[in-house]
Amino acid sequence: MTYTAIALVVALVVILAEVFWLKTGLFKRSSFYFAYLIVLFFQLLTNGYLTFNDIVLYSPDMILGLRIAFAPIEDLLFGFSLVVLTQLMWLKSEPRR
Repeated sequence: MTYTAIALVVALVVILAEVFWLKTGLFKRSSFYFAYLIVLFFQLLTNGYLTFNDIVLYSPDMILGLRIAFAPIEDLLFGFSLVVLTQLMWLKSEPRR
């Protein structure tokens, strides 16, 4: 399985978990999108630095080749999944009011 396929599957699983199982309402909150933009900025900054300086290398056979700030688009999917899943678990663990 390619890095692209894994990234897509993980992102899809996280989104479906929210929509059909967890139902925290995270995607309805404007604060989520604002916070995610901040995370995305620093993710692009860090990934861009690491990939531009050849600290992290990717096999061209395993990724689409589409890059943003020198980082493969797949990294953004993994970052999205990680951030969203963390927030979903946080919201789900809150005591009911």
